[in-house]
Amino acid sequence: MNRRNILWSAVSALGAALGASRAQAATEAPPSNRLKVVYHLSDAEKVNFVLGNIQNHIDGVGGPEHVTIALVIHGPALKAFHSAQANPDVGKRVGEFSKDGVELAACGNTMKAQNVTLTDLLPGFVSAEKGGVVRLAELQSQGYLYLRP
Repeated sequence: MNRRNILWSAVSALGAALGASRAQAATEAPPSNRLKVVYHLSDAEKVNFVLGNIQNHIDGVGGPEHVTIALVIHGPALKAFHSAQANPDVGKRVGEFSKDGVELAACGNTMKAQNVTLTDLLPGFVSAEKGGVVRLAELQSQGYLYLRP
C-alpha cells in the first residue's frame, strides 16, 4: 500500500509539472506568421525580373510589414548595383527596398573580384563577408524560404 501511495504521488507531481509547463507555453507570444524569404540573384540578365518579383511579393502580402525579405547578390549581377553604372530605375527600387527593410547583401567574394567596396554600391547594401552562398545558407538555417527566380 505504501508503494502505491509513493507511485501515485510521483505520477501526480509529474502531471502537475507537465500541466504547468503547458500553461506557460500557452501564455507565451504566438509565433509570427510573417514569412521570411531570401531571393538569390547571380544572373545579370535577371536583375529587373528579380526586383519586380520582390516588389510583387511585398505588394501581394499587403506591404513590407507582412514579410521579411533578403536579397543576396553575387556574380555578374552585382555589377548592376555599382553606383557608377546603375540604371536609375534599379537605384530607385533599391532605395525603396532599403526603406522597406529588405536586407540587400552583396557577396564579399564578388566584391573583391570586381574590386568594389560597399561605398561603390548603391546605398543600403551590407557585405556578406563570408560569401553570398554562405549568407544564403545562414538565412535558410534561420527559417528563410529560398527563392531563385
